[in-house]
Amino acid sequence: MTTTTIDPRQLRTCLGHFATGVTVVTCEAGGAPHGATVNSFTSVSMDPPLVLVSLHRDSRAARLLADRPFTVNVLAEEQALLARHFAGRGAGEPRWIPSPAGHAPRLAGSLATVSCTPWAAHDGGDHLLFLGRVEDFAVHRDGRPLVFYQGEFQRLGLAGAVFRRRPAATMMDPTSTEERGGDRQ
Repeated sequence: MTTTTIDPRQLRTCLGHFATGVTVVTCEAGGAPHGATVNSFTSVSMDPPLVLVSLHRDSRAARLLADRPFTVNVLAEEQALLARHFAGRGAGEPRWIPSPAGHAPRLAGSLATVSCTPWAAHDGGDHLLFLGRVEDFAVHRDGRPLVFYQGEFQRLGLAGAVFRRRPAATMMDPTSTEERGGDRQ
């Protein structure tokens, strides 16, 4: 058994200073769509294309997701009520959109969706880490993402990007003079 002197509440408060996007991870079980609000979502690999979601091991969502295709629905800032619904704290019915055969259900109004087949599941302490192989993805509309920060849903405060994206060629080429900021020698 692991013992620690770290106070879980203080650690949660500290980690809450890292802003994340908000997603709803969906799957189908028993012929019905199911979902859970998740902010522990990240890309893992481009080759093969893999993403990861982290779910509390005792959650219904973790039991349902095991060995099933799933879709990660990236929520827009106006979808906070939907996030609350799938966190078990809200009313209302989600709107579903048709998914291709073999894919998990998708939510209407999402900024983007990433449909996955199971790749692996790993022990993550009190969580299970589900890796999914990306089989399909789509950006459905422009908009701003729903953000989770310090235990609350937030909206992005900036009207525009602070840093401008460089052309793709310079981002990928570490020897580029623009990337290094000087002449090649």
